[in-house]
Amino acid sequence: MLIATTPAPGHVVSMVEVARELTQRGHEVRWYTGRAFQRQVEQAGAIFEPMSAGLDFGGRSREEAFPGHAGLTGLASFKIGIRDIFYRTAPGQLADLLALLDRFPADCILADDMCYGACFASERTGIPLAWLSNSIYILGSTDTGPLGMGLPPSTSPLRRVRNTLLRFTGDQVALRDLRREADRTRAEAGLPRLRSRAMENIARPPDLYLVSTVPSFEFPRRDLLPGTHFVGGLFGLPPERFDPPGWWEDLDGDRPVVLITQGTTANDVQRLLVPAVRALAGQDLLVVVTTGSDLDVDLLRPLPANVRLERFIPYHHLLPRVDVMVTNGGYNGVNAALAHGVPLVAAPATEENPDVAARIDWSGTGVVLPRRAVSETSLRDAVTTVLHNERYRRRARALAEEHQDADAPQLAADLVESLAARGRVPTGGTAQ
Repeated sequence: MLIATTPAPGHVVSMVEVARELTQRGHEVRWYTGRAFQRQVEQAGAIFEPMSAGLDFGGRSREEAFPGHAGLTGLASFKIGIRDIFYRTAPGQLADLLALLDRFPADCILADDMCYGACFASERTGIPLAWLSNSIYILGSTDTGPLGMGLPPSTSPLRRVRNTLLRFTGDQVALRDLRREADRTRAEAGLPRLRSRAMENIARPPDLYLVSTVPSFEFPRRDLLPGTHFVGGLFGLPPERFDPPGWWEDLDGDRPVVLITQGTTANDVQRLLVPAVRALAGQDLLVVVTTGSDLDVDLLRPLPANVRLERFIPYHHLLPRVDVMVTNGGYNGVNAALAHGVPLVAAPATEENPDVAARIDWSGTGVVLPRRAVSETSLRDAVTTVLHNERYRRRARALAEEHQDADAPQLAADLVESLAARGRVPTGGTAQ
């Protein structure tokens, strides 16, 4: 088995448990990713295969790895992020992977669903390809709006017509430059143009699409890609060692615990962390803030007496003690919270965060604040609502039971083994 992942935490973490399951079954697993994740690769029992230096931006925030992205928001941030992080790195990944496959003739490639170099390698060699999602289901549907818009699912013919019009407008106007970038990227990789819609003309669909959540958190569709399976949450392995912070026993008090986080890549602490800390200061709550980075944390000081600040705390240890999570809508963090029955307050910003937030709203597992409505007052009111309205906790617990019923690593490994057993398809084709 050859695993390939974009060198970013959200793209690596969901793969770890599957890699370990495959290695424990006796498969030889090699994992191509950034050096910052070598320990996680080896902890899973896989053989680490490094990216060439020019492609390896792992261990850094987006702004550190791509300084030109600093300050971008909205559609501009979304498009430039897709272009620089995923499209323009793909031909280099392809070169690395083809060289790797020359000495390691894999039976199957398992990649995160935006590691396009792996998609190109499958297309060039005929090796079956499986995707493991690192976010929401990314392929288009008549039953859902375009990515990035945060629209609810469409249950009426009129809304499905709206979706078609929005996709057409996106293809021809808003995402036209991204479509062209995909065409250029494929040409650089020696591959023909795909006449698919924007965001889908970069790579052919996989033979197997493993979606790392439960069905109740994803919009229903009548046109799912064949080979799509919801396997349940994949949150990485517990840390080999956990040294709790000195205030850890404060979590055992009588006050509700509110976790405020914006994941591992967002660094604009003034957008969510600062107003949320100010909103909850002095409330009868214990507030835990995880920044994901060290950038600008001084903006949170002086800390109110009821606030505890850390760069990172493993969710395996923290979430069982949390009553509400306040988040920007990062997919892995949201699913981890729901797997522990923790309801949410979401204030989405860029990338796919609005789409994750739309699923929070649709599933009834939390309160979503519109992008322009984030304020100290709105955050305080939303946390109060989620804490005191039991329906959010009931829905979160229902999804937690669904997660617990799924053995995600085992199911994912079963499906990947089955795909690998089918063998190669003719070069340039896809297995059916």
